[in-house]
Amino acid sequence: MARKARQRISYVLTQSNSALVTASSDITVKVWRPQSEEWIHSDWVASGGLDRKIRIWDLHGAGERLQINVGEDDNDAKGSVYALCVKGAIMASGGPESIVRLWDPQTGKRITKFVGHTDNVRDILISQDGETVMTASSDQTVKIWSVTAGRCMYTLTMHNASVWSLYSDHPRLSVFYSGDRSGLIAKTDVRDHADMDRGISLAIAQEQEGVNKLVAAQNCFWTATSSSSINLWQDVDTRGEIQVPESPKQQHRPTSMSRSQMVSSPIQSQTTAVGVEDSTKIPLSSVLRISNNAIFPVQKSRDVEAATMYSGTGTRQLSEVVFDHDLEIITPIRELPHETIEGQNGLIKHVMLNDRKRVLTLDTAGEVTMWDLIQCVPTKSFGKRHLEDVALEVNTVESVANWCGVDTRTGRLACVLEENYCFDAEIYADELGISNSLEFRDDQRINLGKWILRYLFDGLIEEEIQRDQRYRRTLLATQRPYHVQRPNKPPEIQLPNVRHQTMPHDNTEDDVTITPRVINGSLNTATTPGLSIGVATPFPGPMNHNTHISHQLPTTNEESHAPERARTSLDKQGDYFSAAPNTRNSSDGNANSSTTSGDGSGEPTTQSPIDGENQEKPKEAGSLFGKKFRMNFPKKLGRTSTEVKAAVVDEISEGSEKSEEKEDKLIEDSFMGSIQKIRYDYEEQLQMTPEQPPPVGITPSLPNETPELRLPRSTTIIIQEDRPDSGGIVDLYSGTIDSTRGDADVIEQTGPMWLGDLLLRNQIPFKETSKVSFVLLPFQELLPSIAGSDENARLNANRMLRAKKILAYVAERIEPQSEEPDPEALKPEEYLELYCQNQLVAHNTTLATLRAHIWKTGGDVLLYYKSTGRKPDLERTAAEFIGGTKRPETAGSQ
Repeated sequence: MARKARQRISYVLTQSNSALVTASSDITVKVWRPQSEEWIHSDWVASGGLDRKIRIWDLHGAGERLQINVGEDDNDAKGSVYALCVKGAIMASGGPESIVRLWDPQTGKRITKFVGHTDNVRDILISQDGETVMTASSDQTVKIWSVTAGRCMYTLTMHNASVWSLYSDHPRLSVFYSGDRSGLIAKTDVRDHADMDRGISLAIAQEQEGVNKLVAAQNCFWTATSSSSINLWQDVDTRGEIQVPESPKQQHRPTSMSRSQMVSSPIQSQTTAVGVEDSTKIPLSSVLRISNNAIFPVQKSRDVEAATMYSGTGTRQLSEVVFDHDLEIITPIRELPHETIEGQNGLIKHVMLNDRKRVLTLDTAGEVTMWDLIQCVPTKSFGKRHLEDVALEVNTVESVANWCGVDTRTGRLACVLEENYCFDAEIYADELGISNSLEFRDDQRINLGKWILRYLFDGLIEEEIQRDQRYRRTLLATQRPYHVQRPNKPPEIQLPNVRHQTMPHDNTEDDVTITPRVINGSLNTATTPGLSIGVATPFPGPMNHNTHISHQLPTTNEESHAPERARTSLDKQGDYFSAAPNTRNSSDGNANSSTTSGDGSGEPTTQSPIDGENQEKPKEAGSLFGKKFRMNFPKKLGRTSTEVKAAVVDEISEGSEKSEEKEDKLIEDSFMGSIQKIRYDYEEQLQMTPEQPPPVGITPSLPNETPELRLPRSTTIIIQEDRPDSGGIVDLYSGTIDSTRGDADVIEQTGPMWLGDLLLRNQIPFKETSKVSFVLLPFQELLPSIAGSDENARLNANRMLRAKKILAYVAERIEPQSEEPDPEALKPEEYLELYCQNQLVAHNTTLATLRAHIWKTGGDVLLYYKSTGRKPDLERTAAEFIGGTKRPETAGSQ
């Protein structure tokens, strides 16, 4: 039952209160039996949903008996079922189309329909004999329908807000309770009256929120709202005497008769024990006008004698009592509940901060709390304050892509991860704020979605590794004895070992020999990809802040969605700023690339506008398995993750025998499909090289990509799937971080394939890199231009490129490069500055942050670089370059 607390639930007791049937917004109907009794009084239950269908379910476990398409005959697109009631041989349904339909639950055929409401039908009651139907609607009315007459008999208007709930245990519905959106609970009694307009309706209680459900029993009633608490109230006897107000004349005549009529407030004199009815009179201010046709109240003044006459008779017929009721304010008889079953303070509002790692939440008690989405824990409480004020204090100026959706509608903080965007956000490893012994590469980035998923399912990964080991042992034992040896085959083939002696052996490369890149006598190790600066459309010439240049590629939030293709964790493409090799004569070079020598000759290199990771590569078919991941953290939430862009893995070459064999094998569109692909690879490699065991196919990400996270083991993990045809999102799996290992069988069948590829093969769906276009100019021409003879200063680069990398690019373009770099030489960011909108740009500021928080306008970002004066030779070189001498003015001026 604990997992249901986050859902909107309707429930009903059945089988003589021995079983509870619940219907939830997770598109499920469940039967709960606290006691394992086999005897059953009723054998079916009905449910209705947003899919515009009513289903009859067998309580013996036989599944669905009958399905009814609501509104099919009327071609009504609003046929969703909001209210459903069954009594005997009649079933009634209602919803947003404002029509009440009666059905035969045995055949599914419609008996009739009632038309009269003007808004959503929210609740329905049926009398025991099936002759009367009562409906509550968002049009603020309660209607009484006659099944025999086939029409509305009465429209009751005691409420001034949408009526959400009804309850009655009277066989003919002569006494019933109703609750509305404003929290008002009314009790209406029409017993002994052929005309309902002559009955009485009382305001008996007031909730703080709309009443979703109410139930009466043993002289008390329970109410449930969107709050996590449930209230118990004392009931009110509607047969009590009405306390009649005194006229002005009577109030000025202190007689014994008038003094005897002074009755204390029923609120003050009510008894304390639940189940004892209040013996005091009913205050007139609690009486509601039952309908627009009721005689009560009549606006007519009366004297003290009339008051004495009516009060002395002890009658309760309101239609016989005349007074000025319009002067009264409706006051519920019960101001406070007798008891409250307290729930937790649920979350009602949230704000995601700019770093996409922290969230502020507001709960029902007014407390503001900060959560770490990476660590899945609350980090700081700000007490009872305005959420917006706290956000202004703690927010930072940075721009990180969205990687998760945050939801507090269920009262808890939930983080939703979806395939199409959960891998979009990256942060630099030096900004993680974690202490460990790992040494990250310079400017290494961590993918947030990849990081958090890796440790949410760490138990599952361990279980799958053990299962893979057992499978490999069994496969090797069964395959080798039956292998047919080719006669006269050579004993072995010697291949030259071209692996660099300083390159460590990596089992994740599946023992495939990789030719290393050697530049200037040293090994070129893997670097953070995607941070190159590419030449864009030529810069048209002089430019000011008002100049507008259209973007070559989408930037910031203008993400492009390319077809999916897999990529591993490490990209084999070199980074521009890590001494990438010369691509001028490369056989796979881009024809549009502008390149110069990069072999140590001192000439700078400019890569293609499109990074190496974006070059055309084999694509994998997109998955239609639309599953989501929802993390519900214990009362709060957390977040963090790492990822380095990866090279594409070409698993199957077109036209190869390997691909033809795989086409005959079915792969499930689920987590199990990832396991099947690994196992099929084992079989194929054994067929080709039976003497050698295939390399291990499960290669999860390493700690240098996803640093270790210690998450709360009780963090809830829910796998959901969007099913529009069924009217919503269904939960396929629910567990905790601790339970994922034991639930491996369930996750294999319910989890999506992209999750399996991530956890087991360290692959994420391919997505085109989002770039930012910018123009890079020398400040007041005090330094040489980077454009050179082609006069092109318009560039583009990954949105996560830092300002110090731009300065390094400038230094490489305007300074002669030494063949033997001086280790004590100044770094480019130490003698160069970058300005945007007259503001000095911090070295770690990314292009995305520049565009969102400094540039703040359309078009290309305009950047100026300037010397700090620590290298006077730069300015002399600039003076020679432009044929004159200029001295720098105030920093940042134009």
